[in-house]
Amino acid sequence: MLDRRTWQLATIAAVAGLALSAGAVAAAGPWDSGQRKAERVRAASQDPAGASQAHGAGKGGAHHVPPAGSVPAPTPSAPGVLTALGAPVPPPARSGLADALDPLLRDPELGTLRTTASVIDTATGTQVYGKGDADGMIPASTIKIATTAAALLALGPDHRIATTVTAAPDGKKTVLVGGGDPTLDRDALASLADDTVRALRDRGAEETELSYDATLYEGPELHPISPNENISPVSPLMIEEGRLDGSRSGPAPRSTDPAGDAARAFAEMLRERGVETKGAISPGKGPGNAEPVARALSAPLSVLVERTLTHSDNDIAEALARQTALASDEPAGFEGAGKAVESRLKKLRLPLSGARFADGSGLDRDNRMSAALLSGLLARAADPARPELRPVLTGLPVAGFSGTLKHRYAEDSPGTGMVRAKTGTLSGVHTLAGTVVDADGRLLSFAFLTSGTTGPDTAQSALDRLASTIANCGCGPSSGRPGRT
Repeated sequence: MLDRRTWQLATIAAVAGLALSAGAVAAAGPWDSGQRKAERVRAASQDPAGASQAHGAGKGGAHHVPPAGSVPAPTPSAPGVLTALGAPVPPPARSGLADALDPLLRDPELGTLRTTASVIDTATGTQVYGKGDADGMIPASTIKIATTAAALLALGPDHRIATTVTAAPDGKKTVLVGGGDPTLDRDALASLADDTVRALRDRGAEETELSYDATLYEGPELHPISPNENISPVSPLMIEEGRLDGSRSGPAPRSTDPAGDAARAFAEMLRERGVETKGAISPGKGPGNAEPVARALSAPLSVLVERTLTHSDNDIAEALARQTALASDEPAGFEGAGKAVESRLKKLRLPLSGARFADGSGLDRDNRMSAALLSGLLARAADPARPELRPVLTGLPVAGFSGTLKHRYAEDSPGTGMVRAKTGTLSGVHTLAGTVVDADGRLLSFAFLTSGTTGPDTAQSALDRLASTIANCGCGPSSGRPGRT
């Protein structure tokens, strides 16, 4: 007989399939992260006809199918575990979750000030556990769930951010125009230089006056905590997030002038290709008759959202907040972005009372979100009627495997591989919000927010125990279904 762990692993795959598809995939269109392509390849490898198409189309697919007599008999196996999904499994009982979670929420490692919690059954949208769930708390980086959801609602998962080069008809003036893509890298910048040089030579220009336009955003460039290795100046023009050490995530030395650095790197690339730049590289706009001559596009918004959540990327989060502001006709600064995010979330009919979005990254301690709002957002992202929000779920780190949760769960923890969650950490503040499949196969969203903690390691372990307890819990009434042992 299958043990509980095996059954749960099989069920999580089935539940994830139900939550992440159910007709939604077709409506949402193809993803660029590769997941759907990988699924198709795997399906083809399991299907003889598909295998012939994948490995030898036009060569007579029938010849790739083994003769009937050579097909081995089915291997004896236990009864199919997916049949369990056909049986009515009730959501966890409030009393069962209270019995499991209440003692853990009294753990002094969770802080001396306040801890709040919310757990929602995503299939029904019903909150099945709450403690102080309506209270506004400092969310730290879990606010990125709100930032990315608002961006997806405003722009859609297929949206790409453009960096553009414009030039005068005679090619004598050229402008590098920032569109808000912090992930623009040197390869993409080199491609822009290739296209620009071709366009300038078509205009007969072997020399150009280069300037750069970083005026898309409004308000201060520096985050209130800046200068800080966790975030660059917030500029619509930068390369590699303003990182100076070649890293892709985590703290790093940062440029103090990311737009100027990007423009100077671009000028050097033009010179390497035979077009000299005249005079100093300075900020400015092109002439009124300038035309676009080159463009580089970011990865789709779905991929940017996943990267933001998996690695808790502050630079992309601030960029997505400003893209939401631009799509909402708000000024693209901290204040306008906050208004735009809140406006988009209102359309989801979630509890926004007391919420405040002071930034998009969660580094600002003036942010406020409730546990009910965070868990409700995640429940909306699991709704088959909201396929545009699916990257919010697929981007969450997996406990013990990826992103900011890679090293936080022991191999034998009930939550390892079962919990997908966004972490949040500031001095004295620790949060965790995500999804988990419980021992009965119900997909639940949860949020735990705490303040007044004295040590990050112990606080994070206490939060992880809360999420693992849900994964381990059948959580029926006191006479009901036991969890995994």
